[in-house]
Amino acid sequence: MMAEPELARSRAVRAALAGFGMVAGYAVLGALQILVWNPLAAVPGATLAEIRAQMAGAGEYAGTPLVVAWAVTGILLGVGMLVAALLRKLSAAGATVLSLLLFVLGAPSMMVASFPSGMGLADTFGISGGDHAPWGSVLYLASAAALLLLVLFLVRSHPRPTPIPPR
Repeated sequence: MMAEPELARSRAVRAALAGFGMVAGYAVLGALQILVWNPLAAVPGATLAEIRAQMAGAGEYAGTPLVVAWAVTGILLGVGMLVAALLRKLSAAGATVLSLLLFVLGAPSMMVASFPSGMGLADTFGISGGDHAPWGSVLYLASAAALLLLVLFLVRSHPRPTPIPPR
């Protein structure tokens, strides 16, 4: 049987591992959405190489360095959370809150990271700069669900004040 501090650490590490998996998965799927799936959906029938070549020929920026930096930053934040849990600097509740918060922040940060690529596609091919593949919407909905879960977790874990007895 585990002692209480070991059990708490084990819970924190498991929560941080789950959070890292969620955040890293979001980063990878978001990068694929921006750099691969969306351009292919925006220009049906063209290969990714053809799309990139036309964008380069039109002097448009594909946004690859920004998207890679965005994804790597998300993964590194997830690693930092995991390291903090392993070093006993983060509780299970803290890891849960931080994981959900990083997941929530994935949506607005992905929107910023995808903007140059979307505008490059729009300017090159005369289309809208929004998402053409459905996976961006799925990631945004996942972030919205994480926001709801974060609010519910914080409300549920917030200590209730002790009622003052009447005099």
